Amino acid sequence: MDFWDEWFKRFGHRSPFFGDIDRMIEEMEKEMAEVFREMEKNMSRKSRLPEGSVRKEYGPYVYGYSVKIGPDGKPIVREFGNMKPGLGQGPPVSLSDKREPLIDTIEDKNSIKILAELPGVEKRDIKLHATSNKLTIKVDNPERNYYKELEFPFEIDVSTANSSYKNGVLEVNIEKKTSDESGTELNIE
Repeated sequence: MDFWDEWFKRFGHRSPFFGDIDRMIEEMEKEMAEVFREMEKNMSRKSRLPEGSVRKEYGPYVYGYSVKIGPDGKPIVREFGNMKPGLGQGPPVSLSDKREPLIDTIEDKNSIKILAELPGVEKRDIKLHATSNKLTIKVDNPERNYYKELEFPFEIDVSTANSSYKNGVLEVNIEKKTSDESGTELNIE
C-alpha cells in the first residue's frame, strides 16, 4: 500500500478535517440517488415476452448538443436527443419517445441548407413537411423515432425545396423568398 492509499484510508473520506466537504458530498450523493430513482421510475418501459414474463427495458437515452458560431458572431447551441435537462420544480430529466436529430443549418443570402443526422432509418420512413417559415422532420418506425421542427426567421419558397438522404444524413435545400425591393408602379385613375 502506498502513501496516498494509506492517507486516504485514514484521513480521506469522513475525516474531521473535511467535515463541511463531507456533508456536501453526502448531500450530493443523496440528491443523485434520488435523481436516478426518478429516472428509473419515469424512463423505463415494461414489455411482456411471449412466454408471459415481464421485462423492464431502459433506453436508448441520447442527449447532446452542438455549438457553432452564427453569422452575428454569437454562439448557437442546439440540443439533440430524447432527454432534456429539467429546469425548476419538475423532474430533473424529461424523456421523450421521439429523438431530436442532430441538425446543422447553413445559411447564405438566398438559401438555407439543413443537414439532419437520422441514422438507422430508411428513406421511405422520413416525412418532411414545410410551410412558409417552418420545416418539420418526422420519422416513425419500430426501431427509431425522430422529430424536429425548425422555425426560420424568414420566409422560404417551398416550391424550390429539394432533399436527399444518404448514409444516415438528410439534406434539405430551400431558397429564401425574395422580396421585390423595387416595388410595383401603380396607375392613378
